[in-house]
Amino acid sequence: MRPTILLTPDAEDGRYVLKAPYARAVADAGGLPLIAPYDAPVDALLAVAAGLVVTGGAFDIDPAAYGEARTEKCGPVKEERTRFERALLEAALARDLPVLGICGGMQLLAVVRGGTLHQDIAAEIPGAGPHEQRTPRHEPAHPIRVEPGSRLARAVGGARAAVNSTHHQAVKAQGRGLVVTARAEDGLIEAIEDPSARFCVGVQWHPELLGESAPWNRSLFAQLVEAAR
Repeated sequence: MRPTILLTPDAEDGRYVLKAPYARAVADAGGLPLIAPYDAPVDALLAVAAGLVVTGGAFDIDPAAYGEARTEKCGPVKEERTRFERALLEAALARDLPVLGICGGMQLLAVVRGGTLHQDIAAEIPGAGPHEQRTPRHEPAHPIRVEPGSRLARAVGGARAAVNSTHHQAVKAQGRGLVVTARAEDGLIEAIEDPSARFCVGVQWHPELLGESAPWNRSLFAQLVEAAR
């Protein structure tokens, strides 16, 4: 039987929107993808869920969530979505449900654990490499260094890999119980995980788009689904 994996959607013009590659990646890994609507009670959603994917989106987390004042380079926020995703993520972590945070989902994972974010990479980190690629997003854009012994290293099968990159914010401090498991060549945090959890991983890139060009990304979804069984 396929374990049910909740995926957090965006909301546009009165509709919930989930990009198909997220659901496809979960289904290809053996899970049953299910959109988590903001209107549903968190406890009821988690009662039928075996795992959670917090997806990314074209918006930022309000800096007030990690105790900082907003800078001029911070982008638009989506208060309803972030409020829902935070409640869902906190409850899933409390239940030790397997969790995968992708792009903004990784950033929210850090914030939920008391971490902080760079509100804008270019403004805060002089000399940082480009992290908003102009090439197709299904292609890797820059290399990362992976910590040995991590869940990510198990997926990659080595100490180096290449990932896509579509973000202007990044994790600054990873938060309680989380360890950094990958960095870009400029030192920026690219992946975090909780080694004490059944499965709790955050990645700054979009693995759901890289299944063809960098097939090891499929292993992240396979590990999530296996932990959810």
